[in-house]
Amino acid sequence: MPAKLNFFLISALMLAARLLCTLGLPVENEPTESPAGDTSGEEEMVPSDLLSASPIWDSILGTTERHQKEFEDEFEKEVKYHFLDYYKISSLPASCPNSNFSKEACFQRLAQGLHTYMVLFKHVEKEYPGSLILAEVRHYSGLLISLIKGKMRNPEQVTVLTGSLEEQLLKDIDNPDTFYRKMTAHSILRHFHDFLRDAKRAIRKRERPRGNTTNIKVIKISYEGLP
Repeated sequence: MPAKLNFFLISALMLAARLLCTLGLPVENEPTESPAGDTSGEEEMVPSDLLSASPIWDSILGTTERHQKEFEDEFEKEVKYHFLDYYKISSLPASCPNSNFSKEACFQRLAQGLHTYMVLFKHVEKEYPGSLILAEVRHYSGLLISLIKGKMRNPEQVTVLTGSLEEQLLKDIDNPDTFYRKMTAHSILRHFHDFLRDAKRAIRKRERPRGNTTNIKVIKISYEGLP
């Protein structure tokens, strides 16, 4: 008798699972616990074609994060990393604001900002020729510019500095003092990291889907009450 009951129970479960698969619904055999702090019971799925989901972000941010150690190795304990905040550069590009900017306008500002940083990197190269971090940053910045323009409706609206404006920009941040020039070079890389971090956050916010969403509930097969 128990064997026959188990047979019918297994058959019923297999039939229910097959029905759920046919309907395209997820099947959950065992209850799972949600991570701490997650009350929704759903995992956020990020489409791989989103700009904010590109692996280039991790590559370039990983490179800029190494800059702090390089700075500390160079100056040891004589100069603290946060000391770079005192070296203000008025020509640093601004990231997208939290509001009042469409996704297209945000893409345009970020692409132009990256172009400006590519000019500022010439100052870094002058002070630190052969820098591996700078070489990687330039490489990934070029890829990121192309990626952003590829997501824009009107990439031709991205403007770059003319030769005379580039020359003036580099002249404005130049200084006869060697130590000051080096601090300026490190400050450019430090602020570039912040620019990238804020840019990724701004893009993710604008790529977040809006409107009505359909929630698919997971149907659970309960064993309670069965003999």
